[in-house]
Amino acid sequence: MSTAAFSAEELAAGEALFSRGWRFVKSVPDLQFLPSADRAEIALAGRSNVGKSSLINALVRQRGLARTSNTPGRTQELNFFEAPGVALFLVDMPGYGFAEAPKANVEAWTRLVRDYLRGRPNLLRVLLLVDCRHGLKDADRTMMKLLDEAAVSYQAVLTKADKIKPPRLAAMVAETEAELAAHAAAFARVLATSSQGGSGIPELKAELALLAAGHGVLPGASASP
Repeated sequence: MSTAAFSAEELAAGEALFSRGWRFVKSVPDLQFLPSADRAEIALAGRSNVGKSSLINALVRQRGLARTSNTPGRTQELNFFEAPGVALFLVDMPGYGFAEAPKANVEAWTRLVRDYLRGRPNLLRVLLLVDCRHGLKDADRTMMKLLDEAAVSYQAVLTKADKIKPPRLAAMVAETEAELAAHAAAFARVLATSSQGGSGIPELKAELALLAAGHGVLPGASASP
């Protein structure tokens, strides 16, 4: 997506939001350890190794804020991040779809995520990260079903956009939007990003700043569409 899709003011608001010195707050292995629901939350979900931690680091321009790993399934808890002066948590959710994960781990993950989605009224949106080289998989559709059932708004964000050619990327965006159109809880706009190359990152920042402003989290920007 071109930056022309957002105004200069919206892009600036996005940059301001993610330049506030974000920091790690805590890891939550069980809902009893959740922080107080006294602020808005935006969560990131996706298959193992889809690039959630890399995307968080790219958004905040801090290489090591969210731990990255080449080992699928490393994140097994809800990881919370915050910035000073902003009533907002970013939440890195456990990756899913790792075929070799022990059954007990999968069950624990499913229980944690389902209960979090159903019981967090301050959750503004879930970013559903999808590897643009592969598109939506059955594991993603299972997550979409959980989101639909919980009536949680979610938006697809394609990752690793630098790994395929522009025509294929455009086709993948169109395919993803077409499938999500059948889901009432899905946000219509699909964003394509590259944590390594930086493409799409300013637009995602602007999108999230619009969302935050629309809920009174970030004063001074226009409301979210």
